[in-house]
Amino acid sequence: MTKTAYIFPGQGSQYPGMGRELYPAHKDLMESANDILGFRLTDIMFDGSADDLKATRVTQPAIFLHSVVLALGQSMQPDMVAGHSLGEFSALVAAGAMSFEDGLRLVALRAGAMQKCCEAVPGTMAAVLKLDDETIERICADIPGVVPANYNSPGQVVISGEEAAVDKACEALKAAGAKRALKLPVSGAFHSPLMEPARVELAQAIEATPFQAPRCPVYQNVSALPETDPKLIKANLLAQLTSPVRWTATVQRMLADGATRFVELGPGTVLQGLVSRIVAAEGDPLSGAFARTGSRSDAEERVSPSAVIIEGIQ
Repeated sequence: MTKTAYIFPGQGSQYPGMGRELYPAHKDLMESANDILGFRLTDIMFDGSADDLKATRVTQPAIFLHSVVLALGQSMQPDMVAGHSLGEFSALVAAGAMSFEDGLRLVALRAGAMQKCCEAVPGTMAAVLKLDDETIERICADIPGVVPANYNSPGQVVISGEEAAVDKACEALKAAGAKRALKLPVSGAFHSPLMEPARVELAQAIEATPFQAPRCPVYQNVSALPETDPKLIKANLLAQLTSPVRWTATVQRMLADGATRFVELGPGTVLQGLVSRIVAAEGDPLSGAFARTGSRSDAEERVSPSAVIIEGIQ
C-alpha cells in the first residue's frame, strides 16, 4: 500500500514571482493573508526582487502562504507530513492542527522575533560537507558558541552560532576531513541558543493559539518522531527555534513507517534533493529505514529505495 508524505520547505526556497500563477484560483485566501499581515505580501511575492524577498519578515510568510495554498488545493489527503524549519508551520496547517489564519500570525511573529535576534546579536551559519555527524558534534562541543543546526542529509550538516566560533569550527572541521565548510549568506544564527529571545517572545503566542489533533501524524524537527498530541506539538514547535532540525532522521523515520511517495509542496526543489540523498544513502533495501514496522514478521513487506517516488508541486 502506498503511503504519501507531504513535505514543506523552509527559508531559502523563495524566488521572484513565486505564487503568481496560484492567485486567480486562490485570490480570497491570498488577499486574506495581506489583510492579516497589514501589508501586501502578494505584491512582493509576484513583483518584488530577490533582495525584497530576502527580508525575514517577508520570506517566511511568503513561503508559508505559497506552501499552504498548494496543500489546501490538493484533493488527496497525505498519510503523514513534515516541514523543514519554517515548513513545520505549513505542515501543521496542512494536517489541520491549526488554522491558516493562526498559522500565518505565528509565522509573522516568529519572523519578526528572529529578525530582532539577528540584529541584536550577530551570528552566522556554515554548511559542512562530507563529514560524519559524530565528528561535527565533537568539534562543535569543543568550541563555545557554535552548534549543529540542520542535519539535512548524510554528509550535509549546517552549523550555527557566533561569527568567530563558526569561523574557528570551519577550520577545525576542514582539518578533520570535511570536503567543504563554507559560510552561508544568512542574516543570523538560526536554530542556535542565539535565538533564545525569539523563543521567549513566541512562547506566549503559541500557548494562546488553539491547536487540534492533526488528521495525520506530523513528524517534527526536534524529535524526528510522528506526533499527534497538541500539547507536545506546541512544545516541539517552540523548542525548534533553539534546537537542530533533524531532517535526515525525520525522513528515515517516515520511510520506516512506510512512506513510499514524498511530495514537496512549496517554492523550490530543495527538499526533493535532500530526500533523494537520504533515500540513496539507506543502501540495503532489506535493512535500516526501509524495513517496515508492524506485526508481519517474516512475511513483512519491504520497501526498496527504487520504489520511493519523490516529486514536487509548485
